Amino acid sequence: MKEPVSIRSAERKAFQTTVADGLWDVFIGCFLLEFAIAPLLSRSMGDFWSAFIFLPFFGLTYLLIHLVRRNVVAPRIGTFKHGKERQKKLMVFTILMVVLNLVIFLTGLIAYFLFDKFSSGFLMAAILGISILVGFCIAAYFLEYPRLYAYGSMIMAAPLVGEWLYESHGASHHGYPIVFGFSSVLMILAGLVTFIRLLKDHPVLEVPDGE
Repeated sequence: MKEPVSIRSAERKAFQTTVADGLWDVFIGCFLLEFAIAPLLSRSMGDFWSAFIFLPFFGLTYLLIHLVRRNVVAPRIGTFKHGKERQKKLMVFTILMVVLNLVIFLTGLIAYFLFDKFSSGFLMAAILGISILVGFCIAAYFLEYPRLYAYGSMIMAAPLVGEWLYESHGASHHGYPIVFGFSSVLMILAGLVTFIRLLKDHPVLEVPDGE
């Protein structure tokens, strides 16, 4: 009876170590850069192209993180296969995130066509912030990564703070370059610190010759 528990515990620890290697922090931070930089490009490129040009950047970032995880992280913490319980949990997580993104997309379309007069105010900032918070809370729960709760709260406040900067101090583009730029840099730095700490705590195991 003790063996299955120890196996489950080891699988959970390996999963948490993989998720908390700091690389996801870096990827999410890079993703947030779109909200900081795209508004600055929208006037010259339009809303669609100013966002579309980030797709290759996201793809390259994801590929780089995949290679680093395979060639740098895996030799230090090893690889593992998800148990059935974990696979089901990740499947539910994927479905919920797809549904959430569809709801956000549809809400954005409705707001754009029917409630355009609110699109630049605190209402739309609140809707965006709450949507982000819900997504991060779902990810934090299913990935067992509590730091995502803090990230979600910080990013939820970003559109509201940006709108306040825009209304009160005349910040350009509703303050998005400031608030999302700050949030993304903070997350990237936190991820890099976590990743460097993992490298120090988990040196590569050297296998003696002939074994």
